[in-house]
Amino acid sequence: MENISYDSDTLTMEGLDISESSTYPVFFTLLFVYIALLITNIGVLVIIIAERSLHQPMYLLFCNLSVNDILGNTILMPRVLLDMVSKERLISYSACVTQAFFSHTYGSASHTILIVMAIDRYVAICNPLRYSAIMTTKAVVTLSVCAWGFSVVLVGVLLSLTIRLSRCRSLIKHAFCDNASLFKLSCEDVSINNIYGLFYTVLLFSSSMGTVAITYIRIAVICWTKKNAELNSKAIQTCASHLVLYLIMLLMGYIIIIMHRFPENPFLRKLIAILFHVIPAHLNPIIYGLQTKHLRLKILQVFGRKINPS
Repeated sequence: MENISYDSDTLTMEGLDISESSTYPVFFTLLFVYIALLITNIGVLVIIIAERSLHQPMYLLFCNLSVNDILGNTILMPRVLLDMVSKERLISYSACVTQAFFSHTYGSASHTILIVMAIDRYVAICNPLRYSAIMTTKAVVTLSVCAWGFSVVLVGVLLSLTIRLSRCRSLIKHAFCDNASLFKLSCEDVSINNIYGLFYTVLLFSSSMGTVAITYIRIAVICWTKKNAELNSKAIQTCASHLVLYLIMLLMGYIIIIMHRFPENPFLRKLIAILFHVIPAHLNPIIYGLQTKHLRLKILQVFGRKINPS
């Protein structure tokens, strides 16, 4: 039975296995978090675009992170919420592949965008006099395109290796579609998928960890050797938010990898996979907005105008 090819385009989503009494509390909690992350991310985007004083490389690069958070969660959360209250959790194979593509692109772009943000912070602190000459509009656009392009290529290869496989099953054993749940629908040899998946993960994590480590070590050395109070204050102000965002994203990624080693806890694994999308996307604009002085002041000014329209 396992070797019979499955030709139907309709798949069944296993979804979150929660009791009937817990369905709506969990549903409304996730709905509230999703709406909140949309409001905060869109709000930060609007403020950065509207305020010319924020048209600086650091903030323009951060816009990539907000766009990624919005896209990554919008392709995922409405479907997850719908499946929680639906009796029939059906999804077409093409829609499942699309969801998997955006889900993996979200994870990959989170790394690559934070890499280019680390490079920006390095140039700003270690080469302040040449910063405006190095981080031009063209450089910001080029770095942004490279961050997105690298992610799309990596994920494109990942999923192309999966969609070539024939299917003998129709149940997605996850709360949403991802590459692993898709290639597990096949009864063929998936060794090449596992090998590339490992390469993809190692390349992504090692490149982001390596870049962030090198840039921050160099920044720390510069601050230590120059012993300049103003420089140290600038480094803490501009780097702390970036480092916190990176560590949150890295921690969530490692937890997901670890949870794959414990298949006896499917509910926890699914919930953590959802939280990997939701938590960083929810915290990114909050942490960056509160920690970054100029952006925080602009946010307070906007809210001040609304409270005191006169």
